[in-house]
Amino acid sequence: MTETLTTIISSLVNNQEAISINKIDEEKLIKYEVKVASEDMGKVIGKDGRNAKAIRTIMKALASKDEKKISIEFIN
Repeated sequence: MTETLTTIISSLVNNQEAISINKIDEEKLIKYEVKVASEDMGKVIGKDGRNAKAIRTIMKALASKDEKKISIEFIN
């Protein structure tokens, strides 16, 4: 799942070296903390949060296969 999230995020940003994804794995929850360059944060979140919502939807579908919940936080 981390690879999928990395691929999605890297396709949206200009500065791919600034991408940092921290995975916190708990019993029934997987939590991701995504950091990108400040100039790319708007692209990742999108207008009215549409990109962020789409990313979360895709990742929730992947996590449901493993019967886990997922949380994605975009940190500046």
